[in-house]
Amino acid sequence: MWPVAVRESVFGRVVLVTGSGLLADRAVQELVNAALAESPEAEEHDVESSGLDAGQLSEMVGGSLFASRSIAVVRDLANLPADLADQVAQLATAPEPECAVVLVHGGGNKGKALLDKIKKARAEVVDCPTPKIWELPQFVTAEARRVRARIEPPAAALLVDAVGHDLRALASAVQQLVADAEGPEITEALVRRYFGGRAEVTSFAVADAALAGRTDQAMEQLRWALSTGVAHVLVSSALASGLRGLGKLSSLPGTGMRDADVGKQIGVPPWKVKSMRQQLRGWDQAGLARAISVVARADGEIKGAAEDPDHAIESAVLEVTRCRSRR
Repeated sequence: MWPVAVRESVFGRVVLVTGSGLLADRAVQELVNAALAESPEAEEHDVESSGLDAGQLSEMVGGSLFASRSIAVVRDLANLPADLADQVAQLATAPEPECAVVLVHGGGNKGKALLDKIKKARAEVVDCPTPKIWELPQFVTAEARRVRARIEPPAAALLVDAVGHDLRALASAVQQLVADAEGPEITEALVRRYFGGRAEVTSFAVADAALAGRTDQAMEQLRWALSTGVAHVLVSSALASGLRGLGKLSSLPGTGMRDADVGKQIGVPPWKVKSMRQQLRGWDQAGLARAISVVARADGEIKGAAEDPDHAIESAVLEVTRCRSRR
């Protein structure tokens, strides 16, 4: 399930990563890590294509006075300004020798003409399709292998049943199980003991989807959670915890800190920091403040025996995703 194995230098190459979500994010991070391992002094750039202009693109791929090599990650290629399409296509045809370029396209037909040009230029393509529902137990098994653990198919299937279909939630669950396991084996008994109630995991799955701006998924997770008896206050608590974490992360310096150091500062394990950085891309300080206020109000309504707690928490989840999109 893991699509990237970097065996040669990524400098002087253009890599196109297609797909969205956890696997695509990991593919990008693996390429960036490989470039930094080869040239720790390389200058990093990570931008959304919609805000890019010709001058900035040239600067990103051309190096600087402070670093002879650069790493350029251009995300959401579908929304690249039309006047930059030829420049990007030319970059794929004749890569800059001292730059590692990673282009990210989330899927769909938008921007297909540019994708075809990039592929025709023989840029390396890393496809990261989202696993089908029936493939999720295999995903869990692969996640366990990534952290040098083992999980048998029945236990993997049980974990999917308990946690749901969100890849990030499943990956987090595997990490938590490995941390609690006495050895390298994740057993059915351990899964049942840790996730038997499902409430906490489900609540954080709702929060993760909402903070990432995945409205439909957040509402689907929320309705499933409420239908299985998850307390409304657990969902509001998970939302509040997630927003506080993003607020702490946003107050730290943007560069120069390892994930382990960031995790210590904000009170989360290092593996959680990467997903929080992804979530934070869609937020600004004003949006976070609004969302925190929304969740605090909903929490008060729920604890104050609101006449319709379902409506209170559903409205809060929807409003949180709207706060994120106002940029």
